[in-house]
Amino acid sequence: MSRTLHLAEQLISRPSVTPDDAGCQPLLTARLAPLGFNCETLVSGPESFRVTNLWAKRAGKSASAKTLVFAGHTDVVPTGPLDQWLSDPFTPSHRDGKMYGRGTADMKTSIAAMVVAVEEFLAAHPDPALSIAFLITSDEEGPAVDGTVMVCEQLKARGEVLDYCIVGEPTSVDHLGDMIKNGRRGTMSGKLTVKGVQGHIAYPHLAKNPIHLFAPALAELVATEWDKGNVFFPATSWQVSNIHGGTGASNVIPGELVVDFNFRFCTESTPESLQQRLQAVLDRHQLSYDLKWTVGGLPFLTTPGTLVDAVRGAIQAETGLETELSTTGGTSDGRFIAKICPQVIEFGPLNATIHKINEHVLVSSLDPLKNIYKGVLERLAAA
Repeated sequence: MSRTLHLAEQLISRPSVTPDDAGCQPLLTARLAPLGFNCETLVSGPESFRVTNLWAKRAGKSASAKTLVFAGHTDVVPTGPLDQWLSDPFTPSHRDGKMYGRGTADMKTSIAAMVVAVEEFLAAHPDPALSIAFLITSDEEGPAVDGTVMVCEQLKARGEVLDYCIVGEPTSVDHLGDMIKNGRRGTMSGKLTVKGVQGHIAYPHLAKNPIHLFAPALAELVATEWDKGNVFFPATSWQVSNIHGGTGASNVIPGELVVDFNFRFCTESTPESLQQRLQAVLDRHQLSYDLKWTVGGLPFLTTPGTLVDAVRGAIQAETGLETELSTTGGTSDGRFIAKICPQVIEFGPLNATIHKINEHVLVSSLDPLKNIYKGVLERLAAA
């Protein structure tokens, strides 16, 4: 059996629903420590939501060695209805050349491929100039407050220097290696409470309907062009996710309207500029309101350079594909790592079944994925 496949099956067999690591990281430590990695377990969060993080590093042969970090998460999303799975989601199963199980695509096969790639690279290059590290968390699919962000804060406080990072998120679309993410949009949510005056629906002159009051502002916000994007990012978007007003009775004008919304923003805008522009619309419509903001992550971008070239070269050597650079999709832990590491990209297997019932990967893609990660190591070590 492929060593990559074997390790992937061992990881998938552990029911590591956020924040439970379920023994995945000790399994990784047992593989990395004999290779010379200094492995630290960093536990964080309250007893009710205990998060486990692994920081493992093997120093290069010189003090000036650059550091490549392989980053990922051992936690997975809940399975959903078990009766809709064709097999136990935590028992790796093979059908028609595919391996099924929760976490196969997102992202335990990536972690397995990274570890085996490092094992093979160090067997061929026992004393490389490159430092290699792993940053693994069990809190990526959850609140993400005690995982990668916490580890990055500790690394920054120590003065740890990171040069390159590959996050093993599933980025491929139709074929392994056809797309990598060299950045992600930022995310910022808002909870808007528009204040009115509750009253009887037959006496509107004695009340103020916050739904009616907000409607013109909503139309203006929907029509607003926040920016035009740029060569790497699509334009910033604004979307309402939830809206609620009323008591449930058909004869009562509501006293308030609550609107949840989200910005997915590019590097052409900042949280401050978007907040100011949105509040200006609300003020122009003379609304009485409360507004609370939550910035989930800032945008990050790695322009073509050493890391992008190494990943592109390794993909082409293994698959023959010219990979596409993209910043589409949701957020990842790359947003935290980018604060302390200048070059961050995401690359992993096909993403078509992530978070779905009967999540799976092509078994034939596992060793090519490992070979690409190893190819990146070889290229960066020679840079």
